[in-house]
Amino acid sequence: MPLQPYAASPARRARQLAADLAVAVWAVVCVVTGVVVHGAVAALADPARSLARGAGGLRDQLGGAAAAAGRVPLVGDRLSAPLDGASGSAGDLSAAGTDLASTIEHLATVLGLTVAVLPVLLVVALWLPVRLRFARRAGAARAWLDDAEAPGPAVRSRTELLAWRALAHQPLAALAAVSPDPLADVRGGDPRATAALAALERRSLGLPEERPPQHR
Repeated sequence: MPLQPYAASPARRARQLAADLAVAVWAVVCVVTGVVVHGAVAALADPARSLARGAGGLRDQLGGAAAAAGRVPLVGDRLSAPLDGASGSAGDLSAAGTDLASTIEHLATVLGLTVAVLPVLLVVALWLPVRLRFARRAGAARAWLDDAEAPGPAVRSRTELLAWRALAHQPLAALAAVSPDPLADVRGGDPRATAALAALERRSLGLPEERPPQHR
């Protein structure tokens, strides 16, 4: 199916381009914000990593001291026991610091992705169906109209069909602005009302205005 992403009317096309640009800017802002949030939360893991490194170093030192104390004759076991216990506690503290740092990093990733992706998905879920619906409708109508541009009965039938489409799709206020009784005018073949309704439907579909007949 052919697609026409933008309207032929400069004003409407400008609004569509502005909306597309706003969505793109919103996506960039969300991604940048997500990166900033990830960095800010991940920085909180630095103290936990420092604690893990310090406790790990203390564990190694206490373990070495316990080993040295264990070599003292007669009282080595008594001297090394408290040092072994302290080394184990330092090891537990190091492991807790490592786990805390991993948890914070995971939280930073989740929060960063949530801030970066979720708002973009919400906006795209509202914006993309509207844009695709317009592109499909406008593309299909443009393909149908472009295959018979010469003046004559084909032009009149296209104009009448667009007028009937306008009666079915356009708001009542827009129809009333064309004629007090547009249905009767189209049925009666009123060329002015028919052309006005067709032009209204063309603008709604994002198509260019009817070109005047080319006399040769």
